[in-house]
Amino acid sequence: MSVADYMQQLGTRAKATSSVLAAAPTMTKNNALLAMADALNEARESLKSANHKDLQAGQANGLDDAMLDRLRVTDAGIDAMMLGLRQVAELADPVGEITDMSYRPSGIQLGKMRVPLGVVGIIYESRPNVTVDAASLCIKSGNAAILRGGSEAKYSNQAIAACVAQGLVTAGLPAACVQVVDTTDRAAVGELITMTEYVDVIVPRGGKSLIARVSAEARIPVIKHLDGNCHVYIDDDADASKAINIAINAKTRRYGVCNAMESLLIAASRAQEILPQLAQAYQEFDIELRLCEQSMGMISSYQGKKISASQEDWSTEYLAPVLSVKVVADMQEAIEHINRYGSHHTDSIVSENFTKARLFMAQVDSSSVMINASTAFADGFEYGLGAEIGISTDKIHARGPVGLQGLTSQKYVVFGDGHIRT
Repeated sequence: MSVADYMQQLGTRAKATSSVLAAAPTMTKNNALLAMADALNEARESLKSANHKDLQAGQANGLDDAMLDRLRVTDAGIDAMMLGLRQVAELADPVGEITDMSYRPSGIQLGKMRVPLGVVGIIYESRPNVTVDAASLCIKSGNAAILRGGSEAKYSNQAIAACVAQGLVTAGLPAACVQVVDTTDRAAVGELITMTEYVDVIVPRGGKSLIARVSAEARIPVIKHLDGNCHVYIDDDADASKAINIAINAKTRRYGVCNAMESLLIAASRAQEILPQLAQAYQEFDIELRLCEQSMGMISSYQGKKISASQEDWSTEYLAPVLSVKVVADMQEAIEHINRYGSHHTDSIVSENFTKARLFMAQVDSSSVMINASTAFADGFEYGLGAEIGISTDKIHARGPVGLQGLTSQKYVVFGDGHIRT
């Protein structure tokens, strides 16, 4: 069977099951999620065995440490997937919610009802846990899903897909509500993003090349998850202890994630005080520093690798133990730098000056803006969404971590009692 024919089959099944899922009671959807969690728990060893195959292949193919970290499935990772499923089951079901009710002068009552998007196509790389996150959110929001994971996670995704299918069937829903593409042929992506008769929205999660391809070739609306060139700005009025703790956590908690700090900006008035302390901490983590001219002279005793920052560094998402550092004159220069070089993902200010912090929040054009908090909090789990399907840097209806509400739309509903228009 050709790739085109295979994808058409997936699309046909997804379209047929989307109406079933859209009408499914909340309890049925929740039961499916809980059954998936149980299936994951029972399949721990087979999941780790499948993941081991992917890791071996990834090492043989030269995947870097950041990619391997994203690919790895551990007991803790399985526990997190199970917790995510159970949390989504506990969330309020947005489908059918009616808001903004009002009476019009004609006597009709008007409101907006939240409804599923239909069929969601999700394209992602490396992280097998995305299979569970995507499945759980699509199911709870009443959407059928076609998931296309990266070839590097082939065996892991297949093993997780089996648990998802088991949970759906246990709850009395069609297994085809969530379908994982089992071919690694790149042509499958081209088919998925152009199947306008079957798929209602595409969500790509991956590197810039994937996002660029999907954005250029898709004939279906796209919710983009772009790179995370996140910043922490340490202001003139920052508490030094808070600033140091935040700047360490934002960079070192995990390197291969989109909410990791990639650029540190620090006000010139505080740089000489705080940078040497941060450098000492980063040295313990073996962080490579890409430094502006001013910051280079302030940490001459740094024993780790350090080089002069290039123009390209300011706009680079490293996903690695690498950090660019720039001394700025004031908050306004920091804001201008972030808006010019950032990816509109997540940016944070450390400051005890509430007025300045509010100005930073208003002027920084990112999907998440934080005050005195690590960028690591930019996450669907931390935001109480249970899981996320991605972090949208677009300016459409879904921006920031995309949870249940981001996977629904609204339609107007009108209540009358024999009303006619004159």
